[in-house]
Amino acid sequence: MAYVTSEELLATLVPVAVYWIYSGMYVVFESRFDKYKLHSKKEEDEKNLVSRKAVVKAVIIHQAVQTAVNLFMYAATRDEEGEASPRKPLTLLVLVKQLIIAMMVIDTWAFFVHWSLHQNKFLYRHLHVPHHRLVVSYSFGAQYMHPIEGLFDTVGGTIAILLSGMSPQTSMFFISFTIIKLVDDHCGMKLPGNPFYLFSNNAAYHDVHHQFYGAKHNFSVYFVIWDKIMGTYMPYSVEKNPEGRLEVRRGDQEQKHD
Repeated sequence: MAYVTSEELLATLVPVAVYWIYSGMYVVFESRFDKYKLHSKKEEDEKNLVSRKAVVKAVIIHQAVQTAVNLFMYAATRDEEGEASPRKPLTLLVLVKQLIIAMMVIDTWAFFVHWSLHQNKFLYRHLHVPHHRLVVSYSFGAQYMHPIEGLFDTVGGTIAILLSGMSPQTSMFFISFTIIKLVDDHCGMKLPGNPFYLFSNNAAYHDVHHQFYGAKHNFSVYFVIWDKIMGTYMPYSVEKNPEGRLEVRRGDQEQKHD
């Protein structure tokens, strides 16, 4: 049956809304808390090769593709009567198992797709270069990418949902979390009390990757383990510069990220 259930529609559209709401919060923060920014507005204007308006347009295209893929996935996994594919009753144990599987899958997928886009010159030049036009990244630029790279990104989440056996309702929360993490990694700020700074990879970690010296390093999105295994981890420190603003500095050895 060619219809969309309310649960499937929410699972598809809520993460999109989360993206704009959460990134919008950072737009407000960056205009009010300059001392927590990793780069100045002047650096953004001088180094970035694409306007914020163009970024918004590209992100909307990416999210349109994301929406289409997700709706197709739900339609394709229904049974012949049009009901959602049967899943195990959701107990705490099942939920934890699903989240662990999904996080392992999406983290591995994201790392190796990202890593491959940098290793292959053709793929980098034709697919991944757009994302690196944002040398100074900001929140709503998190999903700024070539449409084909955006498709790869969406497929990773789809595979994670299917392999973990998540229901649309559970996947809504899971994908929303991954969106929040992605936005936070690109926000270009280190706000005090931000729980994501408990992760080894965060906005400062990913900022290293967007700089020329770190383009071959710090590919991870969720966990740092694959960068460690593949030898692509680059240590860094976050320090105050003479202007009183924060600055990410390349480290020659692993330091405390204060």
